[in-house]
Amino acid sequence: MIELPVDTPADDVAPAARLAAFAAALADETRAAICMTLLEGRAWTAGELARITAVAPSTVSGHLTRLIDAGICVTERQGRHSYVRIADAATARLLDGLASYAIPDRDAAHAVPVVCAPDPLARARTCYDHFAGRFGMAVTDAMERRGLLRTEGVFELTEAGREWCHRAGVSLAREGRRPLASSCLDWTERRRHLGGLAGARLCAKALGGKWVVRPAGGGRGLLVTEAGERAFGDLLGLGPEAWS
Repeated sequence: MIELPVDTPADDVAPAARLAAFAAALADETRAAICMTLLEGRAWTAGELARITAVAPSTVSGHLTRLIDAGICVTERQGRHSYVRIADAATARLLDGLASYAIPDRDAAHAVPVVCAPDPLARARTCYDHFAGRFGMAVTDAMERRGLLRTEGVFELTEAGREWCHRAGVSLAREGRRPLASSCLDWTERRRHLGGLAGARLCAKALGGKWVVRPAGGGRGLLVTEAGERAFGDLLGLGPEAWS
């Protein structure tokens, strides 16, 4: 097994050694299982990955360290928990290509069980002051598809996204140092949804316009009204099937 010396800068290592080190990080059945699980697009805790791969938590911890050191995975803190995900879209495409080559008859994604919140929280809720749950992810995905939001690495509104906010009546007037767009890991969907100023102002616009309302019992849950279905259909081409 070839490993990079700890104190050696990556640029000073021969390309063949770098490739061998990257391949070695994947050359283990448990690490391969972790990567196939993460290809689902969700983030998982180390404990959950231990249960999915049926190995001890201490063993998974060592494997995750290896994957993180190789740049294949990254960790992301959300509340009290630390989650692991594929480092970026390019890495995910590489892993998906390797898996498809090695397992040509596999179903597209490696299906794994998901820990969900009770409905309606899993369907639509607020996360602090922005949308979350399936509804929040549907809004984020639709904005990305339409070129309004970049989600690779740091979330960023495009120029078209700023214009879209203006047309939708979503103010982007600055308040303090809060970024216009930021990512927030959704604890039921295990993917990143839109936060930041744009996410908060869009949520406030929807609440103020009665596009979404709180259930009778209060709390963080949201109900999308008929007015909201029309608004999000017009603005983002979304229908109830996107979050139901």
